[in-house]
Formats: sequence, structure tokens, C-alpha cells
Amino acid sequence: MTPGSAGSRPAQRSRGFRGIRWLLVRLGGAIFVLWAVATLTFFAIRLIPGDPAEAVLGGPGSQASQETLDQVRQDYGLDLPLAVQYLNALGRLLTGDLGTSYALKVPVSDLLGAQIGGTLVLAFTALCVAWLIALLLSVWSTGGGRVAAAVGQGIELTSAALPHFWLATVLIAIFSSTLGWLPPVSTATPAGLVLPTLTLAIPLAGFLAQVMRETLLDTLDAPFIVSARARGESERGIRLRHALRHASLPAISLSGWALGYLISGAVVVETIFARPGLGRTLLQAVTLRDVPIVTGVVLLVALVYIIMTVVTDAASRLADPRLRNAEAQP
Repeated sequence: MTPGSAGSRPAQRSRGFRGIRWLLVRLGGAIFVLWAVATLTFFAIRLIPGDPAEAVLGGPGSQASQETLDQVRQDYGLDLPLAVQYLNALGRLLTGDLGTSYALKVPVSDLLGAQIGGTLVLAFTALCVAWLIALLLSVWSTGGGRVAAAVGQGIELTSAALPHFWLATVLIAIFSSTLGWLPPVSTATPAGLVLPTLTLAIPLAGFLAQVMRETLLDTLDAPFIVSARARGESERGIRLRHALRHASLPAISLSGWALGYLISGAVVVETIFARPGLGRTLLQAVTLRDVPIVTGVVLLVALVYIIMTVVTDAASRLADPRLRNAEAQP
């Protein structure tokens, strides 16, 4: 056995322990977040005016008798004290049972399984487009002189402030009503995905571009960039091989939040473009006080957000050795 191999074993065990600790901390955080989301959703949905028993019978227009409403409350446990209903709901969630939709009379897990694909495709496509726009805008605004910097900063601020419903209306008016290039409602074709994707991506791109531009400007003045210039590297090579990677680290860390932002924005976008997905499902469920669907959608979105946050955290650790070295220090 060589001295080097003997010395490497403690270091390997130490890295293994740090990795396990990192996973355990995030697992505990994920459990806490899911519990908090389930709790807040349970009590918030009950603050909405109306009777959940009417949702089971088809809504306020069902004109059900008092005897029928009482029977439904008893069958669904709605006549129990609120604390008991809460504990029963948590118990079902621990077993993976999301319940049955009050209005649609189908298992919530089956309904969400059929709807989540469209929303995730829209959200991830918008995230990729937003990243591409932010990269191009930040590189151009920092390397094109004062005019490019001023124009780029104006585009970033304007884009980040655009509301989804207004932007969707403008895009439909331009590309559907005036030019006739794209359908005004979402279809199963790639063309039907363009306008919903741009509606979600443009505001996010403005925010990401602001973060990347500021970091890129700071990075270009860093000592290792000065050393690269002294070695004779071209400005383009410095930006692409060195500065841009460091400038993208804050945006990578924000991608988990960005995905949650996109999924929440899908509530508006899917409604405007008549696109099937979790957003429209959640809006309809809140309107009908369909508690199982609302709880299921919110928990699913929280779970996707948690997974994306862990993935982006791991990506940041891989892209920035300083994070790993900081954890290695006592």
C-alpha cells in the first residue's frame, strides 16, 4: 500500500460524509416545505367563501336539499372539527393518497398525471428560451459600448416589469391577428407553443439578464481576467471561456426559483391561450372549491420546485469549485 493511497482514504470518506450530510439537510428541508405547503393550502382554501359540499354536488347551482348537503358533509368528513379534518388530510397525504376530485369525481393523482406534462413542457421550454435571451442580451450589452449598455439595461428593466396577461394580449394582437403567423390559442403543434413560451420567457429573461450583466461586469475586472489578458487571450475568448461561466453562476442558482415562477405564471398563460395544464386545472379547482385538486396541484408544484432547487444547487457546486472548497474547510 502506497502512502498516497492511504492518505486518500480519509479524504474520500470525508467527501462521502459531506455528500450524505448535504443530502440529509435537503431531504429534511424538502419534508418541511411540503408540510408547510400542505398546511397553508388546507387552511387558505377554507377561507374562500362557499361550501365545499356544494362543490361535490356540482357547484352552487345544484340547488341541493339540506338533507343532501348534510349527507355529503358526513360522507366526506366535512362535518368534523377543522383540526380533525386537517389531521385526516395529512394522514392521507403521508400514504400518497391525494383523494378524489369533488367536482370531477376522478382520482386527483390521475388528473394531475394527465395535466403535468403540458405544464412542464411549457415551463422548461420557457426557461431555456429565457436563458438564451438573457445570455445574448448580457453579452451584447457589456461588450457593445455605452449605447449597447444603455439600450440593454432599458430592455432588461422593461422586460422584467411586463405582466403576463398584457404581454400575451400584445403578442396575440401582433403575431396572430395582424400578421397571422401563429395561432391565437395553444395547439398540439410546435407553432401553438411559441406564443405561450414567449409570454413566460420574456419577463424572466429580463430579470436573469440583469443579474448576469452585473456579475459579468464584476467578473471582467477580476484578477484572473487581467491575467488572461496579459497572456494575450482575445476579448472574445476571455468572455466565452472564463467570464461567462462565472457570470452564469447566480442565474443557475436562481433557476429553481425561476421554474416555480414559470409554473405560477402558467395559471394566467394557460388560461389565456386555452392550453391544458396544471394552471388551468388549479384556477378551475379554486373557483369550485375543489380542495383535493388544489392541494394536489400545490404540492406537486412545490415538489417540482424542490427537485429543481436541488439540481441547480448541485450544478452550482460543480461549476464553482469555491463552493466545494468552502464546505471542505472546518
